[in-house]
Amino acid sequence: MKKQKKGGRKKPAAKKFRKKTVAPTPPQFTPPFTSPSTPVSPTASPSISPSAGDALGQAAAALRSGRPSDALGLIGQILSRDPGDTEALNLAGVAAFQAGDAAEAISLLETAIAFRPGFADAHNNLGNVLKATGDLAAAEAAYRRAVDASPDNRDAEFNLGIALEAQGRFTEAEACYRRCIALEPASASGPFHLGNVLKALGRLDEAAAAYAGALDIDPNHADALNNAGAVHMELGRPVDAIHAYRKAVGLNPDFAEAHYNLGVACQETGALDDAMASYRKTLECAPDHAGAEVNIGYGFKEMGRLEEAEAAYLRAIGMAPDYDKVRVNLGDLYLQQGRPEAALDVCDVYLKDHPGNISMLAFKAIALEDAGDRDGVRDLYDFDRLLRSIRHTAPEGFADMADFNRALAEHVLGHPSLVRQPASHATRSGRHSGELLVEPKGPVAALESLITAAVDDYRRELPPDDPDDGAHPWLAMRPDRMGLSVWGVAMDRQGHQLAHIHPSAWLSGVYYPKIPAVVRADDPGHAGWIEFGRAPDDFHGTQAPEVRLIRPEEGLMVLFPSYFYHRTVPFESDEVRISIAFDVLDLD
Repeated sequence: MKKQKKGGRKKPAAKKFRKKTVAPTPPQFTPPFTSPSTPVSPTASPSISPSAGDALGQAAAALRSGRPSDALGLIGQILSRDPGDTEALNLAGVAAFQAGDAAEAISLLETAIAFRPGFADAHNNLGNVLKATGDLAAAEAAYRRAVDASPDNRDAEFNLGIALEAQGRFTEAEACYRRCIALEPASASGPFHLGNVLKALGRLDEAAAAYAGALDIDPNHADALNNAGAVHMELGRPVDAIHAYRKAVGLNPDFAEAHYNLGVACQETGALDDAMASYRKTLECAPDHAGAEVNIGYGFKEMGRLEEAEAAYLRAIGMAPDYDKVRVNLGDLYLQQGRPEAALDVCDVYLKDHPGNISMLAFKAIALEDAGDRDGVRDLYDFDRLLRSIRHTAPEGFADMADFNRALAEHVLGHPSLVRQPASHATRSGRHSGELLVEPKGPVAALESLITAAVDDYRRELPPDDPDDGAHPWLAMRPDRMGLSVWGVAMDRQGHQLAHIHPSAWLSGVYYPKIPAVVRADDPGHAGWIEFGRAPDDFHGTQAPEVRLIRPEEGLMVLFPSYFYHRTVPFESDEVRISIAFDVLDLD
């Protein structure tokens, strides 16, 4: 029998499930290494004699059949006669890479370029090798030289897009993929990868259209079907998502991630038996797929079969010992069984090897509360010390704060990525943007500077604790290298955000450019306020927590540790409530 929440209210399984599963698979990438454009025919390159051309053709054939050593032997004969043969050097570089010698491949390709600086194919292949070695910046530079040398070189343009996408520079990658589509309209890879970056930018309707374009060209593109399904789920169209996933696994029965995503979609729509079957199929295709095992455990828990749920979670831990979400699920299972001390043991064992983990710190507060350790909760949720409210003066270029806030509000409401409450986000009755730190940033550039200054002040005022002297577990693990992500939320009538944390960040915050008049200081119901310290109803803690409420005001910035559960109290107003949230990311 499942334990009921206080007041007898229980959330639908779909909401509970969503908060405790891994997200749909990220976009699938095709290898950027393109087939070399060599060999060329003897008549196309005066530098190749007929005999050399024959050898080069044989070498290329050997490469295509997976025999790089044979190819190198043939090319070596050509280079012994003409060490400056750039076609042979280029092909030798490809062969060396395929033979596993990246350093030699780089040397050969750079030699080809030294003899022939405008050799686009050599630049492109050099970029491929550099990307494979992890040097994305150098790979990008090589691809740009290839594009400069041959503006119609679709392979180089495509590979440049891949390199930019891998660096998170989605807007620049978008431009590359659009040029690829113009250069080769009949190829599905251009719209497919365009869909990937549009999804990353939060422009979900455009992403769906791009995947549809890829499928118009290639109806059997299983990756496009899978990623289109993920977009349909985000847009609240689970039936369309299920159709796409089923077609993907019909085309590729061994497509583990599509089986997994099908399971997520089925469970979201209440088809638990179908979901469990999909997760089991995922494990047949990928026996170490911890996410599927976690969701099987969650399914058993929903059925009240707690011992089987525990066994599934333990199997998932064996597959992925560092996976924090499965530990949280296991700990919550122990809370459901009335065993808070066992839940705390789960926390402490994990935090010993993963100090400062955001998901586990958030859950430990729930477990401490359930165990009756209110002092321990207060130490962890040290509101007075760790929660900060900040007011700023108007940035340069704005007449006053009202002018700045008006510009920010207009920027958010007009942003191309603003969509109605994506299913994977906490926003309800509102709209949510993608990344706002993409060009054109507009007034967000000034806000970025304010956030950076506020974070610097926060870190300066709260130096890291000594880990050997009763350190606060979050402050002790603060990062040295940080990134920033910023997004906007526009809430309408009854708008709110479910209680959530930001597990990929270290410090989080929110800035308020527009607040409805109904959000008042004298409102006993705190409509539209932000509340800290209350976990989602999904969890099985039995004790009511202490919370801290802050009234949003236009121009107010609030900073808080990313493990602080927080939510927005619903409000009634015809005015839109606009907030700009941000994460300080740990890049260490």
